Amino acid sequence: MRQFNRYFSELIQYLPEEEQHQLQLTAGATEHQIYALLAVFPQCPQSLISLLKDVNGTYYCKHGAHTICVLVLGSDLYEYPYYLKSIEQIMNDDHMDAEDSILDRYGEFMDQIELDERINIHVPLRERLCFSDCMNNGGTSCLYIDFTPNERGTVGQIIRYVHDPDSYEVIAPSFDVYLQQLMDGAYEFTAIYEEERD
Repeated sequence: MRQFNRYFSELIQYLPEEEQHQLQLTAGATEHQIYALLAVFPQCPQSLISLLKDVNGTYYCKHGAHTICVLVLGSDLYEYPYYLKSIEQIMNDDHMDAEDSILDRYGEFMDQIELDERINIHVPLRERLCFSDCMNNGGTSCLYIDFTPNERGTVGQIIRYVHDPDSYEVIAPSFDVYLQQLMDGAYEFTAIYEEERD
């Protein structure tokens, strides 16, 4: 039986048997993969690297002969649990080619989105590390680590993006605090599995 870091070892107790089994089949990221991630995002927090070394993605990720699909993260939107993206998915994400900023993307419609005052609207989207997509394949919500906030924000803050109506909200000042919030909340997002069984 695999040994996980604290986050996953506590999470697994809240998961149904099938999802527990899937996590046992996973592999962690290699040193080469970690190096590639840090080459693009040198400020990537150690706590995220630790998760990826344990489990390199749960978002329809290939781990040997198995494809893993387990919701292992949450946000303030409790109805939308999230997957952990693999390093390959992080690096190949469409937004990694996005030179446009939030301001570029919305232009004259900026007043129609909800925007946290701690977010720099002039920063290219590709400068934020998208580590998670929600259960709707990222079309509804995704999570970013923001390394270039404005003067009101904090380097490394966690942004939760939601589509339609679009909003960008800071939900934690750092990735460490974000994980602690999930643990302190007893992995509340796993309630989705209870609903599926009912």
